Amino acid sequence: MTFERMPLEIWFDEHQFEVDYDIGESGTKFLTVKQLEIDLNEIQLRYGYHLGHPSLRKEIAKQYRGATSKNVAVTTGASEANFAIIAHLVGPRDNIIVEHPTYPSLYQVARSLGKDLTLFKLEWENDFRPDLDKLRKLIKSNTKLITLTHPNNPTGSVITKAELKEAIEIAEEAGAYLMVDETYRDLMFPQPPPLAATMSPSAISLTSMSKTWGLPGIRIGWAVAEESIVEAIRAVREQVTICNSSVGEAIAKEVLQKRSEILPVIRKAVISNYKIVEDWMNSQDWLEWIEPQSGVVGAPKLKRGGSTDQLCELLVKKYRTFTVPGSRMELDGHFRLGFGGDHEELIEGLEQLSKALKDIHS
Repeated sequence: MTFERMPLEIWFDEHQFEVDYDIGESGTKFLTVKQLEIDLNEIQLRYGYHLGHPSLRKEIAKQYRGATSKNVAVTTGASEANFAIIAHLVGPRDNIIVEHPTYPSLYQVARSLGKDLTLFKLEWENDFRPDLDKLRKLIKSNTKLITLTHPNNPTGSVITKAELKEAIEIAEEAGAYLMVDETYRDLMFPQPPPLAATMSPSAISLTSMSKTWGLPGIRIGWAVAEESIVEAIRAVREQVTICNSSVGEAIAKEVLQKRSEILPVIRKAVISNYKIVEDWMNSQDWLEWIEPQSGVVGAPKLKRGGSTDQLCELLVKKYRTFTVPGSRMELDGHFRLGFGGDHEELIEGLEQLSKALKDIHS
């Protein structure tokens, strides 16, 4: 068992604090405590509940028809839930199928733990949408977990209600679980499909406060699943993090209680930003993409082909603008373009990207 650093996080660690314009981030613009107007003075800085504060779990459960707080495990970001679920469900002789591309933790944890990993590839030719006939063919007799991410990071593709239902049926027929990373679900442009965990005991919903809500710094995520999975997550995290930050949980609860007020404002800003990026991409001579259908990221590529490493490095070093080369997400030839940030920062960042593109094509 060997844990190696993820190339994506190395890129972030090296460059994200050294730029003026961030158009590579995969969430909405981070907020401050002052902007949230939350009083933190009475928060007790003690050890918390191992599955998350009961009031926060209850608030989360309200979103999931038929679920109670017993079906909710609050974790240190969605990544901890991902780690715990894979560690519990996928034994040494079991197989896990991970949709790809996606956030690297979803497949890198499986690799690090020495699991039998199969990648379920999303293809450019299919608009990065999941081919469920292809998924059926990947199922093995020892498949125990299938993971999907929609809206997808970094491509922005989505899954329909019918497709999600079919994916659950595939998992059920295989005697496996389907885990769906729904981090961007609240940023769906069309009507989103049902939350996966509400559709079957074999489905697990995974999400966090990091992307849609602009709160990556509080490190709060969760899984919603049948009680045996929730208890397994507790067993794993008691050996790693024990509990969440009491400050992070308090902020998450306050924001979720105001979701009907906050979410429409976020969605309006994201859709406005998307229109800016869409118009900019339509004016490009050197880039092409499969238009993202939801979320806050897309994955353009150079029309001439080839790596985007040079472009992204030039952007950072000469133009102080942050994007993510596709090579850091095992999507060579593409780069991740984010549009969840500040309106003016996005416009200026795209201007810098235009300059860098001109440089590499001159």
